[in-house]
Amino acid sequence: MEKLTELSGDLAGLLWGSPITLIVLLGVGFYLTLRLELVQFKGFRHSIHLIQGKYTRADETGEVSHFQALSTALSATVGTGNIAGVATAIAIGGPGALFWMWVTAFFGMATKFAECTLALKFREISPDGKVAGGPMYTLLHGLKMKRTAMLFAFFALIASFGIGNMVQANSVVDGLSYLWPEVKTYRWEFGLIMAILVALVILGGVKRIAKVASTIVPFMAVLYIAAAFIVLLSNIDKIPNAFFIVFNYALNPWAVGGAAIGEAIRMGVARGLFSNEAGLGSSPMAHAAAKTNEPVREGLVAMMEPFIDTIIICTMTGLVIIVTGAYAQHPDDAVGASLTAFAFSQALGDGGAMVVGIGLSLFAFSTIIAWSYYGDRSAQFLFGEQSVVIYRIVFAILVAVGAGVPLNLVWNIADSMNILMALPNLLCLVLLTGLVVKLKKEYFQKDHQPVNHESA
Repeated sequence: MEKLTELSGDLAGLLWGSPITLIVLLGVGFYLTLRLELVQFKGFRHSIHLIQGKYTRADETGEVSHFQALSTALSATVGTGNIAGVATAIAIGGPGALFWMWVTAFFGMATKFAECTLALKFREISPDGKVAGGPMYTLLHGLKMKRTAMLFAFFALIASFGIGNMVQANSVVDGLSYLWPEVKTYRWEFGLIMAILVALVILGGVKRIAKVASTIVPFMAVLYIAAAFIVLLSNIDKIPNAFFIVFNYALNPWAVGGAAIGEAIRMGVARGLFSNEAGLGSSPMAHAAAKTNEPVREGLVAMMEPFIDTIIICTMTGLVIIVTGAYAQHPDDAVGASLTAFAFSQALGDGGAMVVGIGLSLFAFSTIIAWSYYGDRSAQFLFGEQSVVIYRIVFAILVAVGAGVPLNLVWNIADSMNILMALPNLLCLVLLTGLVVKLKKEYFQKDHQPVNHESA
């Protein structure tokens, strides 16, 4: 196991340590931001109205509402990356890593818009109304690149067992063990309980997943943000200095050294992408199921994911870690989720750590069920509909396995799969940017009138 952890760490370091990787990830988002004329600003207000259902007609094609599609996608992105990922980024890359998470999120909003607009444009709808969409269908129908489409689906299938499964189960145990150390003794038992609960949800397909996600996501987000807000309010005098620390560690090589800034960039981009998944191509699979005949509408809805996930939730986690001083002084064994729990407990006592533990459990559970959908769409694309049930059973079993394996091994696998998924998807986005620009211009040239649901 140690050898496997070492090898996976070398691979993740090779993929994420290359400047080319960072240039490609941020470069595509920057390119799309320019080509789409800062859609992050122009479409922001309209996207909120879409999420509220103001423009949705009852006769539109799809399986779930805009809000349910966003909740499903957010349940995959708002996960351990917001608790364990931010803490890991700051612990290794310093407070400056938070700045680079913001940069990734801002450009990621344009990336999400593009990839989810294309997912709606090229999705497949079966005679019984079931929807299948995502980068593999965009590559297949939009670019006629079947082999590349299969490659993406394969990477997504493997990634679903890492980023969307074992990482989540492992981090739950990590967070809860900070509250109750004896939890480590029962890692496999906790994993088994999670596996059973996951199976009960995912065997019901996307409609049940969306229903559960649209219930859990708002609740867990409000709970966590409220606790973070209380901590920040009680340390309000330290917030300006916290922002100074973030910018100083991110941009001032004379203060912290060039190597430290390089590590901040690497960890910030890596954890930012892990958290909001912009460019990975995962979220388009959830958004493809939305009830709409206008691809751009779902692109605008999807654009809000990086904003909610990273600009809001990750920022609050990072600021709590900084204002409480936990980033500089913490127990040696407080890493990942337990570092965040330590930071909250500094301000709120045992109750703060409890919020993190409960929040982490809900975040992880919702992420697992959402990623199961991404994985089964990939399995269906590669092997046909008959493979989906088998996939779901294997997926549930691996939840229990993930709770018992070493944390470093799981994170290394997740980091590697992130990049391998992103590459075919980013290629697709660059080649079809012109189409996305055309669809966006045509959409905003129309006169969109809100639907009066009361009279409908």
